[in-house]
Amino acid sequence: MLKNAKDLKVLLSSPKKVVITTHKGPDGDAIGSSLGLLHLLKQLGHEVQIITPNQYAKFLHWLPGNNDVITYMGNEVAANKITNEAELIFLLDFSHLSRISTYADAIKNSNATKVMIDHHQDPDKSIADIIFSDTSACSTAQMVFEVIESMNMTNYLNKAIAECLYVGIMTDTGSFKYASTTSKTHHVIAELINEGAENAKIHDLIYDNSSATRIQLLGYCLNEKLRLYPENNAAIISLTNEELKRFDFKKGDTEGFVNYALAIEGIKFAVFIAEKDGIVKLSLRSKGDFKVNEIANKYFRGGGHMNASGGMSENSVNETIIKVEKIINKYKSKLNKSN
Repeated sequence: MLKNAKDLKVLLSSPKKVVITTHKGPDGDAIGSSLGLLHLLKQLGHEVQIITPNQYAKFLHWLPGNNDVITYMGNEVAANKITNEAELIFLLDFSHLSRISTYADAIKNSNATKVMIDHHQDPDKSIADIIFSDTSACSTAQMVFEVIESMNMTNYLNKAIAECLYVGIMTDTGSFKYASTTSKTHHVIAELINEGAENAKIHDLIYDNSSATRIQLLGYCLNEKLRLYPENNAAIISLTNEELKRFDFKKGDTEGFVNYALAIEGIKFAVFIAEKDGIVKLSLRSKGDFKVNEIANKYFRGGGHMNASGGMSENSVNETIIKVEKIINKYKSKLNKSN
């Protein structure tokens, strides 16, 4: 960390054209860490642009700097031009170019110096010149704070940076309840609150600001679409594209739904399956030492963290449910094992 931080500080010592990008379907950590870094770099005199592969949930649009974000999808010409002119590119919250979808070629072909800051497993070290990788970190947002700290730049922290990084840490730790939350995390959060992050306001804007149709969709999921496999400590929730349309689905509306299945007493493995824009996607969550990232990688061309991962299926929703049921049965001994 210290050596890489020193190298990065040298890079940042003179104004540059900078691009920050993150993974497709950006979540709170992806956007929070990106915007937090943007506010730091602007203070240092850099020309900064965040480019995301696609759009992200509306409940993140209140974050300071949101207007400085452009999506690659639909703005390819402008985004390619900005990327081609960039001297420095930050890759945040992902470790493989496949995670940025159609934007990958523009990044790969850029001659800019690339810096990766990420906490996912098995980083592709060939895609960046400077790499900050810590799989034990609770979030990329916490890593951004630690990079700022290692460069002795905490004097640049302000309310905007604090709010953005707070959102990233809070959302990726499940409001600080996941095992990845450490004493270091709480120390960082304390620093962010001291810099102006209003924790109660931020929590309200992220978690208590849902549309009526989103709450109705959640109720429908729990009442009509929840399948329980108590003999194997597992649960599945599924939604078809038609069902999403019925509830006027907006991007981000199903964020966190899988956690309601995992919250049921005895459930150790929960899967949320949803058909969106013709693609069947899965969110996998677990408790204890049941490694959903291995399942995501082996069966669904995905990956992530041990207890939180995602993937995609080439089959229909119903066929994917059958496939997950077979996986549950295959891993029943592990699912019934006491931690």
